[in-house]
Amino acid sequence: MSTGGQNQPSRESLQQALRGIADPASGRDIVAAGLVEGIEVRGGLVQVALLTDRAHAAAMEPVRRAVEQVLGRQPGVTNATAVLTAHKGPAPSREPAPATPAGHKPALLLPDVKAIVAVASAKGGVGKSTVAVNLAVALARRGVATGLLDADIYGPSLPRMLGISRRPEVHAERMIPPEAWGLKCMSIGFLVEEETPMIWRGPMVMGALEQMMGQVEWGPLDVLVVDMPPGTGDAQLTMAQRVALTGAVIVSTPQDIALIDARRGVRMFERVRVPVLGLVENMSFFCCPNCGHRAEIFGHGGARLEAQRLRTEFLGEVPLLLDIRTASDAGTPIVAAAPDGAAAQAFGAIAERVWEKVAGGATPRGSGPRIVIN
Repeated sequence: MSTGGQNQPSRESLQQALRGIADPASGRDIVAAGLVEGIEVRGGLVQVALLTDRAHAAAMEPVRRAVEQVLGRQPGVTNATAVLTAHKGPAPSREPAPATPAGHKPALLLPDVKAIVAVASAKGGVGKSTVAVNLAVALARRGVATGLLDADIYGPSLPRMLGISRRPEVHAERMIPPEAWGLKCMSIGFLVEEETPMIWRGPMVMGALEQMMGQVEWGPLDVLVVDMPPGTGDAQLTMAQRVALTGAVIVSTPQDIALIDARRGVRMFERVRVPVLGLVENMSFFCCPNCGHRAEIFGHGGARLEAQRLRTEFLGEVPLLLDIRTASDAGTPIVAAAPDGAAAQAFGAIAERVWEKVAGGATPRGSGPRIVIN
């Protein structure tokens, strides 16, 4: 189907189609009830934000699915995605919520997860997702009950790196996270086609993140590894606000330009009072597989020196190896594909140190502040 400008559906026509869906609380259509917070249209791609509060999130899940089905049948629409977004106060046209005491902190998500570790970088292209995936698999291989959450809404990579292409099952209005390599995992990439761009504004991103945390049956976990998007924006603030992060692992490459951004990442987590567990230097050096010659393509040791300067721990270095890239592209993390290799040993040592830090009680959950976004 063509998605040229002349065939692009209008917001008005899509809104009219949504009038056929009823709000389960008021009985009115969802447009009249004020539940359609936003409709984004880019060619044949449509994203809709549905306004609700957390008390009604389960009842709204059938509505969310109905929106995707109805819009997916409209002329000119090639893909339709709907997310639930929380309102700052009670959702419109519903029973008044009881007054919230001043200074009250909302219940944190993921209460059955003992430790939540964010793997972050303020710069893209440093191998953050590779580190997150292999760190999680290395923890699982140690017998730790581990989950992996892809918080990168705009550039989800976990489906390809874990070799998962199926959509999550839904039971009792909750998604069951797919499992691979000993992990429970969730990504927006499981819900949309691989080449579908997520052209979403901040509130929709935050709503999607909350859904992947609060409406997924994670169950009890020892640790949840969160693959954060690059930068210091909406996703980072949502994670700091809605879950009690145990700590953050900052990934960088050795060159100065990457270290500048790593420094920003460290300072950002310090600002929101999330402990920085340490720095990882990825692509630290290259060893020729034929002759064994070592080449420090991007420099070497920069992250170690930066960790000393920032007074945080240097967790380890990961070599630049072709096998890491080919294993990731094949959907088999290198820790699982070659557990006795140099890369797996490097990730294993990092995982061991991270587990020592999060399981030792030095960084208890619940210490993070509530961040209010006006």
